[in-house]
Amino acid sequence: MQTLRYWSVRHARGLRRVYDFFSWLAPMLAPVVRSLGPVAAEKLLHPLEQSAKQLLFDCRMCGQCVLSATGMACPMNCAKEMRNGPCGGVRANGHCEVKAEIRCAWVEATEGTKRVASDHLAHPTPLLPAIDQRKRGSSSWIQVIAGRPDPSFQPPVGERITPQSQQSTLEQACRSGRFVVTVEVAPPDSADPEILLARARPFKGLVDAINITDGAGGNCHMSSVAASAILSAHGFAPVYQIACRDRNRIAIQGDILGAAALGVQNILCLTGDDVSQGDHPQAKPVFDLDAVSLLHIARGMCDRGEYASGRKLLTAPDLFIGASANPFVPPFGDRIANLEKKIVAGARFIQTQFCFDLALLEEFMKLVRQRELHQRAHIIVGVGTLSSAKALKWMADHVPGVHIPPALLARIAAATDQKAQAKQICIETIRALANIEGIAGVHVMGHKNEDVLAEIIAESDLRRHARLRCS
Repeated sequence: MQTLRYWSVRHARGLRRVYDFFSWLAPMLAPVVRSLGPVAAEKLLHPLEQSAKQLLFDCRMCGQCVLSATGMACPMNCAKEMRNGPCGGVRANGHCEVKAEIRCAWVEATEGTKRVASDHLAHPTPLLPAIDQRKRGSSSWIQVIAGRPDPSFQPPVGERITPQSQQSTLEQACRSGRFVVTVEVAPPDSADPEILLARARPFKGLVDAINITDGAGGNCHMSSVAASAILSAHGFAPVYQIACRDRNRIAIQGDILGAAALGVQNILCLTGDDVSQGDHPQAKPVFDLDAVSLLHIARGMCDRGEYASGRKLLTAPDLFIGASANPFVPPFGDRIANLEKKIVAGARFIQTQFCFDLALLEEFMKLVRQRELHQRAHIIVGVGTLSSAKALKWMADHVPGVHIPPALLARIAAATDQKAQAKQICIETIRALANIEGIAGVHVMGHKNEDVLAEIIAESDLRRHARLRCS
């Protein structure tokens, strides 16, 4: 089945022409479908559609077919059922983060889209809505015959401007033009908030915001929304990370409202890591949304004051909404389209995966500047350190989405004090990033390594860079 799936991607241009012809012809069959009635028409078309699509595309009959927009690669073959582009965990060989034996469905989709249109980067795939679970298993052909529009939603209109007095400190920092500094802190495995506060205190006065991870790596910790609220109550500026892996759209929207009610002003929309590598591999992943559809829903709550259902909110949240990007995994040259899609969907700031390869990042930033994406969202680049070359190599080998050049690993391995060398490389990386046009700041990461991260921020003299940018 996979072989035919790859064949379909290779012949995406021809299959797209067949689809376009069918879309033109299909409405002529509408009188026949009406005379049969919806039940009889479904019984007639469903087995034919399922057989043809399963053979060619390994179709899962989601009832909202988007093959024409995804290079004839079915996005439902994505293990996370992502509808809007690859996750940040694509393996170096282009294979899936969750199912290492198969190619990433979105790597295939990108290849197919290129075959359909050489200027695919100028026209990224449309913003596709989350699956309507009621339509699973139903015929999409009936909808084409009925002349229904493509299943895409409209992006938010215009730039959202929050009055300065209501802006979060992170938004104020981004809008000031100075070099922004954020840091990542993992919530504790404890019901005692003091442990979380102890992890946050080294960064008091050093950073503009503190990211609180949401079950990072598929591991269980104190909830991100609760930890963010605790930090907010104690004078810190949290970024509440929301992973789509664990909750459906009902729970996520409720958590967004709850976070805003408790003083949280920044959120980061993520698809989420695979559960199989975490401490609860037996858990059921949800993935009701992906990061792009979550962005669109969050912006709808803020901008239109309504739930995804269209029901009105009594009081809309006012949030600084961000997303993640990973320039360091395949398809390298095409990651820019996924970034643009997130910005179109409503991301106002972007935080990237760990940057250990400056050359690769600079190539990515050239594309960012060409498309002027840095003028539409604030690009904050992830940096970090671990204690040894062995630890870094383990991360590169076992954490999909992390790319570390062999030369960097060799430099750390050859050092007498590997921890100090890794720290020095991080400082050098930060200083280099501060001089790349379009980069708004850095996001510093390192699991349970708060003291070292605080030292890195202080020794990088990031506040001096902030002053220079503002002068």
